[in-house]
Amino acid sequence: MTTFTPGPLLLGVRHHGPGSARAVRAALEAATPEVVLIEGPPEADALIPLAAEKDMRPPVALLAHVVDEPGRSAFWPLAEFSPEWVAIRWALEHGVPARFIDLPATHTLAWGNEEKKGTAEEEKGPEEEGPEERGEEAGASDRSVDADVRIDPLAVLAETAGYDDPERWWEDVVEHRGGAGIGADPFAPFTALEEAMGALREAYGVGGHDRDLVREAYMRLQMRAAQREFGDAVAVVCGAWHVPALRQKTTAAADRALIKGLPKAKADMTWVPWTHRRLSRVSGYGAGIDSPGWYGHLFAAPDRPVERWMTKVARLLRDEDRMVSSAHVIEAVRLADTLAAMRGRPLPGLTETTDAVRAVMCEGSDVPLGLVHDRLVVGDVLGEVPQSAPAVPLQRDLARAQKRLRLKPEPMERELELDLRGETDAGRSRLLHRLRLLGIAWGEPTASRGSTGTFRETWRLRWEPELSVRVAEAGVWGTTVLSAATGKAESDAVAARALADVTALAERCLLAELPDALPVVMRVLADRAALDADVGHLAQALPALVRSLRYGDVRGTDTHALTDVAVGLAERIFVGLPPACAAIDAEAAEQMRRHVDAVHGAVGLLGEAGTAASGGIRERWHSVLRVLAVRDTVPGVIRGRAVRLLLDDGELGEDEAARLMGLVLSPGTEPGDAAAWIEGFVGGGSGGGMLLVHDERLLGLVDAWLTGVPAEAFTDVLPLLRRTFSAYEAGVRRTLGELVRRGPGARGSAEAAAAGIPGFAPDLDPGRADAVLPVLSLLLGLDEAHDDDFAGVAR
Repeated sequence: MTTFTPGPLLLGVRHHGPGSARAVRAALEAATPEVVLIEGPPEADALIPLAAEKDMRPPVALLAHVVDEPGRSAFWPLAEFSPEWVAIRWALEHGVPARFIDLPATHTLAWGNEEKKGTAEEEKGPEEEGPEERGEEAGASDRSVDADVRIDPLAVLAETAGYDDPERWWEDVVEHRGGAGIGADPFAPFTALEEAMGALREAYGVGGHDRDLVREAYMRLQMRAAQREFGDAVAVVCGAWHVPALRQKTTAAADRALIKGLPKAKADMTWVPWTHRRLSRVSGYGAGIDSPGWYGHLFAAPDRPVERWMTKVARLLRDEDRMVSSAHVIEAVRLADTLAAMRGRPLPGLTETTDAVRAVMCEGSDVPLGLVHDRLVVGDVLGEVPQSAPAVPLQRDLARAQKRLRLKPEPMERELELDLRGETDAGRSRLLHRLRLLGIAWGEPTASRGSTGTFRETWRLRWEPELSVRVAEAGVWGTTVLSAATGKAESDAVAARALADVTALAERCLLAELPDALPVVMRVLADRAALDADVGHLAQALPALVRSLRYGDVRGTDTHALTDVAVGLAERIFVGLPPACAAIDAEAAEQMRRHVDAVHGAVGLLGEAGTAASGGIRERWHSVLRVLAVRDTVPGVIRGRAVRLLLDDGELGEDEAARLMGLVLSPGTEPGDAAAWIEGFVGGGSGGGMLLVHDERLLGLVDAWLTGVPAEAFTDVLPLLRRTFSAYEAGVRRTLGELVRRGPGARGSAEAAAAGIPGFAPDLDPGRADAVLPVLSLLLGLDEAHDDDFAGVAR
């Protein structure tokens, strides 16, 4: 058995490397040190015992954030196959102290903030965020053995060995050699990596980063302190890049000089759940690995990793209704072994297994292979943290609400249908809306496929680790989700600049059921509405306000004050809209036409409220539309839309609508203004195509006007007409074309029959009509006794 060598045992590793993790475990078993020192923030020493609790399940991460500014944060992720996690678990299982020895987070967070301020204009734009604000691991770098290195040590070593892929080189020399990496000596791989990193540091230095020198000085001081306490029975687990520097002979005074005067920030630390997806570089995580799911499999598989992997792939594909048999698994394993032999690899790696899966199980298609990569190679494993872990009060209240509402955070995106008439679903809706108001985007509302009623909601849920930072940030507003959302809403109302922002906030307060915040928001809303004279702003604000009345109805909220404000807002729009629509250009006219549509829909909903305040509001709105419909100074697109809205509401007869259209389409009207009127009347997705299909007079007027447009003006009105009619469905356009081809007089049933059009007859055919009655009776649930009466009515 290998004896413990004099001096600290330096175990240089690759972060998130399963081969390094197995090698660390073997080395610790052989050396049995009295203390284990691990690269990480020392403030987390008190959190180490939590790793032994049964509710702790990696991947997890140490989260450090500035107490006064939770948005300034950093993560130290650990997976089950991370060497640091293995070292922590070994120490806890053997009753050996474990300590973190990297630069404290209090310096890391403050230092990173100062660097960001100092280089904001030189290295990045003012809108960009530093790694701390993005929630990345402090000092991470792509595909490196450790942090803060501009060069890629793995890439250099792989290139030296004749490999063009660093991951493939690492698999061959470490992962496929049982974890020992080189021979049977458990210390051999660390000796080899130390020599390699020493040569790289001699050739490249520290890559231009002074922070490495400071971090290494602090780690040497911590090593000396441990040696004074435990002698030489000290094991150090750190990034292999740092090992030569930690082995370097320096004085304590020189190391203290390097760390003297570092900036500080008061920081808190805790454990938070992490995901395999966040360990992968596909998510933008800086110190990630390409295939956390694959690495997790290699670490957990006791034997025959390729066979077990192919079985996993087959199970996944079968769950997705693909025909994959045991024979496919056998052939895929054989092909992977053959490819590895042809490529001179000791065992099949991810490249060989992927090629075999594509050829055998996916039949050469990359579509199912993409599913395998997403679900297995990367994976969606979400870690768990025990409730005893430190957390801000808001986080604890959120955890209680999630448990009470049976709404468990999951890393995979899923849709959640809510029926607000049920108590549990209503509670889920309130929670999700409150979190959105706090900026915690766990759920995103989406259009419901099953119903358009206000009692139903559809959410798209996905929990990301960064949301833990958002929860910590939101903790400044309150200790519970309700109090925090209330405080945030009140603050947002006071800070809002636009009237539409305040009305949208009022809507969100109703959705989130914040009764204490709503009076504050309504007071701000009333003040802003009284001061804002822009009709466009008022028109933008009204729809959200009126929608809130409907949400309040389904949630049983008192919306009396909301109704009064909405009616007052509508009255101001009625007064200001006609003057605002006069003498404006085409772009402003189109924007105002959209405002008219929005106000029309809002007035319809407001009229349904049935309160004294809203009584007669539809009549007053119809009066405004009549003014817009006949005023010559109003652009054609608005006049046409006003006529159409009055016609749809039954406030304007068809004869009067045809008369107004005839006046607009008369030869005395400019073709451009007439085309704009037509767009307002039958365009904008308002169902105008079907109106022309069923009203012969209107279609005839449009047809006659269009054929009479002068040639020199036709090219000017063509883009407008094309935009209007291209919005119709294909069937509507085809029907209109057929009706125009047949000409006037061929659209009624008698005329159509006389013209010999298929499908029409001069009189009703009783025999054919009676043939459909049994089916209609069945659909309508009528019994045979009513068939005769039904037949008479039908005829």
